Amino acid sequence: MKLFNKEERSQYLGFDDLWFSIRGILIVSSITSFLFNDMSLNNPTVILIVRWTSCLFFVTIDWLIIRYVLILLRKKFPDFKDDYKRITSLFVAIIIVLLAVDFFGGKFLTMFFAFLGIKSNYGMSLKVFLAVLIIFVMGMAIYEAIYYHVRLKKSIIQEEQAKQVMIQAQLDTLTNQAKPHFLFNSLNTLRDIIDEEAKEDAKQFVDNLSNVYRFITESGNSGLISLEKELKFVRAYIDIQTERFGDNLIVNLNISKDQLAKGVIPMSLQLLIENAIKHNVVSKAKPLVVDVEVINEFLMVSNTIETKSTQIPSTKIGLKNIQKRYELISDKTITIKNDGEQFIVLLPLLNSSEQKKTNASINH
Repeated sequence: MKLFNKEERSQYLGFDDLWFSIRGILIVSSITSFLFNDMSLNNPTVILIVRWTSCLFFVTIDWLIIRYVLILLRKKFPDFKDDYKRITSLFVAIIIVLLAVDFFGGKFLTMFFAFLGIKSNYGMSLKVFLAVLIIFVMGMAIYEAIYYHVRLKKSIIQEEQAKQVMIQAQLDTLTNQAKPHFLFNSLNTLRDIIDEEAKEDAKQFVDNLSNVYRFITESGNSGLISLEKELKFVRAYIDIQTERFGDNLIVNLNISKDQLAKGVIPMSLQLLIENAIKHNVVSKAKPLVVDVEVINEFLMVSNTIETKSTQIPSTKIGLKNIQKRYELISDKTITIKNDGEQFIVLLPLLNSSEQKKTNASINH
């Protein structure tokens, strides 16, 4: 039972409520007993015990059932945007539970006392019902306040984690692009273009290089961008690499226009193409072909594996970074396949509604 499982209590209620439930049941049963029964010491001790025990019986059943309903509603409506539905449903459930437990519990106690030879005609007046309802609503309000606080705290932590990962992604990408060999190769390519007196080609090369750095700088704080913007960035990056590798590098972008509005993680496609170039041979004898297409709401990036003889050890930082950012902003994850001949990565295409809410997007 969830009442006796500490992990499940913490998961669905936001805290370990075992002692809170025990204290709450005892306090509420005592309050209702003294408010609505004659608990003066002039009564026999047996009568006082019976009356308090009866209240304890009803309060315990009410509490446990309402608490169970509370857990079910939190499973069904876990997000901040569903708070109104969950709280409204809980209020209605409290009324139904109190009425049902009062009716069936009263029948049970009447029969039980009759069996013991004690005459009893249990019934709860409207005044008593309203008072009990208010007490239980206040008790469940404490649950909701704690639950809201825990979720808000978790949301803030997730947002901070997302910011840290995005900043790290920006720094990693800038570091990779600014490595001496990248700049050296880019400048050598630019010099060759100038030597050939192709001014327009040189201008285009510099523009593409500028666009790459501008995108990296501007998109560093974005959680999600359109596929159209990512492709614009990637084309500038491919143009730079094409000047270096010529026809030895072939990147096929097979994306239909109706998919361009979908969202992806910034720099994810560029990082995958960069990884393909980094780890595979790119030569006239073995040109590197990278295919990019949309398959069932996933952006599939694939390339044949032609491992370099002087293979650079893979840290998999790029893939881990992409995977972590997807986990933080959505419920979807990337898929990586490597059969020794083809290396394939599937990036989920997201809608804005599929992006996880953070505390920054909550209207308090």
